[in-house]
Amino acid sequence: MDNMQMKPLTGKELDYISDSLSNENMLIKLCAAAKSVSANGQISQVIGQHLQVHEQHTHQMIDMLKQHQQMAPTQGH
Repeated sequence: MDNMQMKPLTGKELDYISDSLSNENMLIKLCAAAKSVSANGQISQVIGQHLQVHEQHTHQMIDMLKQHQQMAPTQGH
């Protein structure tokens, strides 16, 4: 966010991101499993590309969360 100041994420946004990360992780596992059993090289290659896309999505969401981590409220123990 170049010209805009980041705002803290809301609880609803964090829930959405958590669900999205869970979904991406499930898709990563499914793609890896499908790729490992595919007998067709071309299909395996396409599944591998999808696997990489889901891994990129996961990394992007984690990177975004790290950027917002500094703004997260802290809890005293």
